[in-house]
Amino acid sequence: MLLVVTGSSCSGKTTLARALGDRRRGVVFHDHDEIGVPEDADAQWRNRTTEQWIRRALEYQDRGLDVVLTGQSPLGEILASPSAPQLDGIAVCLVHVSDEERRRRLDRRDGGRWSPAVLDSFVGWGAWHLGHAEDPRHRPDVIIDGSWPEMVWDRWSTWTKEDPRWYTYVLDTTGRSIAQSVDDLEQWVMGQRRAARSGKLALSKGWVDVEP
Repeated sequence: MLLVVTGSSCSGKTTLARALGDRRRGVVFHDHDEIGVPEDADAQWRNRTTEQWIRRALEYQDRGLDVVLTGQSPLGEILASPSAPQLDGIAVCLVHVSDEERRRRLDRRDGGRWSPAVLDSFVGWGAWHLGHAEDPRHRPDVIIDGSWPEMVWDRWSTWTKEDPRWYTYVLDTTGRSIAQSVDDLEQWVMGQRRAARSGKLALSKGWVDVEP
């Protein structure tokens, strides 16, 4: 299965996944950007690269391994990726943080090089992620407009937030230690893998054929 750990910059997703990688067996950890990020990276690049990772996850799946992938692709993008229905299971965790804390982390990480407008864009992307996690009808244009033409958005475009398949676990790292958040992420990964093995995962293979 594919377990996606997503979120805007400086929420802590990569730090948590790296720490968790030392604990779990039978799970392979990768970061979306390790393939390489071009200077002109845009939504279409993110879409295409996500599809590449899904295809790689399918190769791991054939070897009996699950994949934890960190990046910025939300649930809607994962489900719309051409090869997504071939996965045995899909689960998404949004690592979130308060606006004020995100600004502080960005300043600390990048030496204060971002203008207020750029910081606002990071914060706004994080807020959109949260709204999207709660409701598929929350500004879908943000990811659909200008996207890669191969994306299949109508797989979920009629869903509502009551659909059990529309579920993103939100892990808020605000005011929490790395150790605490890693424990939370580990419990989520273990729980989703158990659900997949027992046939209780909402996004198990065949989800695309279920009537909403």
